[in-house]
Amino acid sequence: MYRIGVDVGGTFTDLVAVDGKGRVVIAKSGSTPADPSIGVMDGIGLLATELATDARALLAATDLIVHGTTVATNALLERKGAKVGILTTEGHRDIIEMREGLKDDRYNLRMPPPIPLAPRGRRLGVRERMRFDGKVATPLDRRSLEAAIARLKRMGVNSVAVCYFHSYSNARHEQATGRALRRLMPGAYVSLSSEVLPQIKEYERFGTTVVNAYVGPALAVYLGRLDERLKAAGYRRQVLIMQSHGGVAGVADSVRLAAGAVLSGPAGGIAGSRHAARLLNHGDLITFDMGGTSTDIALLQNGEPQLTGDKTVGPSKVALPAIDIHTLGAGGGSIAYVDAGGILHVGPESAGAVPGPACYGRGGTAATVTDANVVLGFLDPANFLGGRARLDATAAERTVAAVAKRLGVSAVAAAEGIQRVVNTNMAEGIRLVSVRRGADPRRFALLAFGGAAGLHITEVARMLEITRVVVPRAAAVLSAWGMLATDLRHELVLTHVGEAQKVGGARLRKLFANMEAEGRRRLGADFTGRVRVRRAVDMRYGEQTFEITVPLEGVNVDAADLMDQVVERFHRRHEELYTYSAPGQDVVLVNARVAVIGELPSLPAEQSAAGSGDAQPKSRRVYMTRWLEAPVYDLERVRRGLEVKGPAIFESSTTTVVLRENERATVTPLGWLDIRLT
Repeated sequence: MYRIGVDVGGTFTDLVAVDGKGRVVIAKSGSTPADPSIGVMDGIGLLATELATDARALLAATDLIVHGTTVATNALLERKGAKVGILTTEGHRDIIEMREGLKDDRYNLRMPPPIPLAPRGRRLGVRERMRFDGKVATPLDRRSLEAAIARLKRMGVNSVAVCYFHSYSNARHEQATGRALRRLMPGAYVSLSSEVLPQIKEYERFGTTVVNAYVGPALAVYLGRLDERLKAAGYRRQVLIMQSHGGVAGVADSVRLAAGAVLSGPAGGIAGSRHAARLLNHGDLITFDMGGTSTDIALLQNGEPQLTGDKTVGPSKVALPAIDIHTLGAGGGSIAYVDAGGILHVGPESAGAVPGPACYGRGGTAATVTDANVVLGFLDPANFLGGRARLDATAAERTVAAVAKRLGVSAVAAAEGIQRVVNTNMAEGIRLVSVRRGADPRRFALLAFGGAAGLHITEVARMLEITRVVVPRAAAVLSAWGMLATDLRHELVLTHVGEAQKVGGARLRKLFANMEAEGRRRLGADFTGRVRVRRAVDMRYGEQTFEITVPLEGVNVDAADLMDQVVERFHRRHEELYTYSAPGQDVVLVNARVAVIGELPSLPAEQSAAGSGDAQPKSRRVYMTRWLEAPVYDLERVRRGLEVKGPAIFESSTTTVVLRENERATVTPLGWLDIRLT
């Protein structure tokens, strides 16, 4: 039986099939932005061809599909989501517009405020009020509610976010409103803040709930369409959707909590990186995922990524737990241009999947990073995607020459400049996730994946004085592969504000127990695998405004001194983050957090056919500060244990890795490249 991982990117859709023996088969199909499910089915057909079968037979032999999707992300970034209405406590409809009272760039006087996902006319007040302690201050006024719903219907709203004050403390009014909406607006998507994010801080809760309502209908339509295509092709088993926190969930849960899939695709890469860290027995990794439109960077310490509840996607705040990933507008399709001052820039605008880089021959007219790599000889125009596509080298040279003319240099110098600018941008992104968070990148290894990463990674490493780079055999599709190494996961949060010692261990135990029970309920009664529970708390010193998350791994929740242990963990964590702690100050508990993880069957150890080593490398003329003849190795056939000194190039059907001077690559037993820089 097979398991299939699918990652829909901006340019390509990546697919991986793994059988019970760990054999990995990969495929790339062109993404189809108008309907991504078409690209998914095309990719399944390519996988079937690689396995010498057809799509129907492959799906019949598949017991699980795990899917990372950009549908929610794109709906949010491109402002193509639902027509959202908001019901909120009377007098408070402007919270999502006032935000936190500050601009993103507070000293930029010309910066316009972000445009809310729901305009003011579709934000309606309802007469009700809940106190912070859960007591009713003003009962829910049914006439006021029904009048507001009637107005939303007249405006053609198809999705409603319900955000009442203090509903995290008592959800009764929101639940009654949800029932009324389902009765009076059947078919509308309903998003309750008490279900999406039941925690304190109104702007984060309101904003996340509105994002959920905005992207939910689009995700529901897409997943429904994908389900139809899979069923028509004979697939009847489970489809799991990658979540921003690094776990997976079923389709129904993913549609209900659609905002949790906003970072679905990049999270798959981190799941693959965690699995790679275990295989490498090296837990300190900086992950570097460079695709067609963007580069995603994250930090793994002791094999685990950091979770955050403070992600901003475009202008919108999404406060659900998510892997802390830094995204740059730097990919193979990033467009190079020269500004009025004669300065070369690369990105963040991308040529995307359509028309794509000029060398794709689909009508692109702007020079991109991929075009520069063709001009430098790093990409073989006759062997792109294993020969399934041919690159137009003439078009690449023409667009890069146009940039060169504006700079007053040769086309090769312009191509090298494009490489250098994008590499510098990506090195700065790595500094953001490491140096600025107190981690020295020189003690980390770089894990490079994504179709374009191998072309740039060693130069980026050299800029940061990193001496080790690892490129997995499935680098071009690591996100899709990594999704198969994930587990079912439900993240729950509950607000309970109070001085920690007054809250006490017994109350905290009860909060944890209630959330654990809810998490197990979401896993479903038919889940029979092992269940793990992870707990954390958000705490702060009494006079502070913001809290920090404190993991409680290793803390015995049944211990009599539970709260003493928790407070001690908080002091220690505060010192790790800010270099000081204040044990004499009161410590305040704000939120309790629980992750309930249902373990899925583990991914078998990757098996790759041992290369014969008999095939002699080809050679190609490439530019590395000068033109030279570099040996070109077939990455899928190289002998395990082979050592290669740069300059050299490794090619497979889905990726290219450039090895420069003073770099040495060793082919590991798994067929991965372990590169050392001197």
